Amino acid sequence: MESNDIRKAYLDFFQKKEHALIPSAPLLPENDPTTLFTGSGMQPILPYLLGEKHPLGTRIADSQKCFRAQDIEEVGDNRHTTFFEMLGNWSFGNYFKEEQIVWMWKFLTEKIGLDPKRLYFTCFQGNVVLGIPKDVQSAELWQKLFAEKGVEAKIGEHPETDGIRTGEHIFYYSEKKNWWSRAGVPGNMPLGEPGGPDTEMFWDFGATYGLHEQSVWKNDPCHVNCDCGRFMEIGNNVFMEYRKTEDGFEKLVQKNVDFGGGLERLMAAVQDNPDIFLGDIFDTLREKVETLSGKRYGVDPNDTYAFRILLDHIRASVFLIADGVSPSNTDQGYVLRRLLRRAIRFADTLGIAPQSLSLCVEAVTGQYAEAYPYLRLRQDMIVSVIDNEEKKFRETLVRGMRELERRQIGGSLTGQDAFLLFSTYGFPFELTLELAKEKGIAIDAVEFHKEMLKHQKLSRTGAEQKFKGGLADAGEQTVMLHTATHLMLAGLRKYLGDSVHQAGSNITAERTRFDFTYPEKVPREVLDQVEAYVNEAIAKGCSVTIEQMPKDEAKKAGVEGSFWEKYPDVVNVYTVRATDGSVYSQELCGGPHVADTTAITGTFKIIKEEATSAGVRRIKATLA
Repeated sequence: MESNDIRKAYLDFFQKKEHALIPSAPLLPENDPTTLFTGSGMQPILPYLLGEKHPLGTRIADSQKCFRAQDIEEVGDNRHTTFFEMLGNWSFGNYFKEEQIVWMWKFLTEKIGLDPKRLYFTCFQGNVVLGIPKDVQSAELWQKLFAEKGVEAKIGEHPETDGIRTGEHIFYYSEKKNWWSRAGVPGNMPLGEPGGPDTEMFWDFGATYGLHEQSVWKNDPCHVNCDCGRFMEIGNNVFMEYRKTEDGFEKLVQKNVDFGGGLERLMAAVQDNPDIFLGDIFDTLREKVETLSGKRYGVDPNDTYAFRILLDHIRASVFLIADGVSPSNTDQGYVLRRLLRRAIRFADTLGIAPQSLSLCVEAVTGQYAEAYPYLRLRQDMIVSVIDNEEKKFRETLVRGMRELERRQIGGSLTGQDAFLLFSTYGFPFELTLELAKEKGIAIDAVEFHKEMLKHQKLSRTGAEQKFKGGLADAGEQTVMLHTATHLMLAGLRKYLGDSVHQAGSNITAERTRFDFTYPEKVPREVLDQVEAYVNEAIAKGCSVTIEQMPKDEAKKAGVEGSFWEKYPDVVNVYTVRATDGSVYSQELCGGPHVADTTAITGTFKIIKEEATSAGVRRIKATLA
């Protein structure tokens, strides 16, 4: 089976189990102040795990696009990527352990044909102090399913110290391995945070793939969670049934199931190759890079490392750009810029000609044409962004080289200067090292890493203090501005035309920052008309109602919305309507909003209007 077959098989399997299929949420999270990117399958689903009703019911399944910036430095081995797809299914208080474990067993062994003898599972060993019992039920369910296939699967209690003993296929681990919450282990969870034990699924590539004989793990016991390379986690069933309180842990009102399985890792298991970059999902792109470089993947270890970075970073960049990210020096744009510049550098090491990176785009959009057809529609734009960024970076390289030579003294470069080349000129440290080596210049790497550590601490502090997109919180003032922002978009469309759509938003208690599509500066007199439109709706005391309706019906009715393809078949439509029946705003949204516009205090005022990128304008406004 190929990756597209696995994705389809999974979605078909759970659709037959009465799950509603929903499209992937975008990589830029909406109304989530905790992160720059959608980094897990459950992230867009969290409100429903906490009790909010999903418009499509209590059984949901999807394939979610994910991106994890923290994994950039990990890319280069045979299994780490920044971008990946997470196959997921959820139960919101409907089914629980018995159904989920049986279904996953059938999917793995019957639907995609994995050999039961090479499957391994882990379960939560319990925590007496926290009052959370051992997950015996999950372990015994797996054991029963093995027996039905004629496999006697023993249960191991202490795999990290004892290793795998003959016949063991199921193991108990502590909360460090088999507990899931957004904050990690129970001790790190804030009050009110949900979590629960999980049971994870592993594929055994065989002892010949283990690295014990030539690695730092050679004297350690081999078990499914060790790092020798023999085993790969392919999925995780989270049984989210607890919430942390001041008195410990209490059961949630509803027991939830949250499954996530990496498509690329399932592909590796099905195709029985631990190197995901040799999987079919990378075939077209890998072949394109081989053609451009004149080199073959897997021949030279240094080239293979460069190949992996290039394959991952190009694929991730295509998806990020398609979802609305542009290269910049801040936030999501900085991460994209870093990906592209690393890709350019490693393209150079493979001998690929300058300005060739964008030639790889079609290999990605073609591979994903069936699952994500919008990539093809945005291909020209993606190519343009990558071409422009490569051109800028090559100009930066010239300036950076001059700075490197100017700052080196007596054949050496301080760590502070090396960091300046990174932070100001966008030079990856490995690039500075290589260029310095070519010129016989020594670099204080220890000092550089100290500077980098200070920079990362400041960045984390800044991230904690600053909201990244959507609503900063659900506070009263923020919610008022959210509703006012909807009215502002309706006003912009009224006075500028129906080509105006939302391109992004950032709403705090102090102000709204709103990006919208429009090719030129908006005259002040038009902004005044939009202000008056919003304030008129506020003064009229309009009701704000929510209605669930089929997506096609909403679209035909003229409901405003951007990126229709990301929404499920049933959507939430918010309508702002005056008592005389006139509609001021009707738009797709996930809330929250005021109940009526009398709750909005103050006068809406547009403070600033400016360009943010080609064809996109930005407004900052307040309620004063």
